[in-house]
Amino acid sequence: MHRTGFARENRRDMTEAEKRLWQRIRKDQIKGCRFRRQHIIGKYIVDFVSLSQKLVIEVDGGYHRSASQQAADAERDQELRSKGFRILRFTNEQVMKEINSVVAAIAAAIE
Repeated sequence: MHRTGFARENRRDMTEAEKRLWQRIRKDQIKGCRFRRQHIIGKYIVDFVSLSQKLVIEVDGGYHRSASQQAADAERDQELRSKGFRILRFTNEQVMKEINSVVAAIAAAIE
């Protein structure tokens, strides 16, 4: 499947944690900052991004704990950083149980 179609599918089929975070960051709710969801940057699709802030937010499910996925995430993060992006990663559990702390961390990262 082409990345654009996959991104569209991801927007339609967001995880519960992604939905919860999206409700808190959509429509310029954090310091007037606009976020996009399931956005294509190069060869990657990121969960959320503020293009004006060059800030990527990833919500990681359990499979991100595997060694192979952690290596892939590190490579992905390095490539995104080389393009000038900053990356914040949160687990599904953090988003579901500590949403106010997650939102505060995002707000602190917005310049």
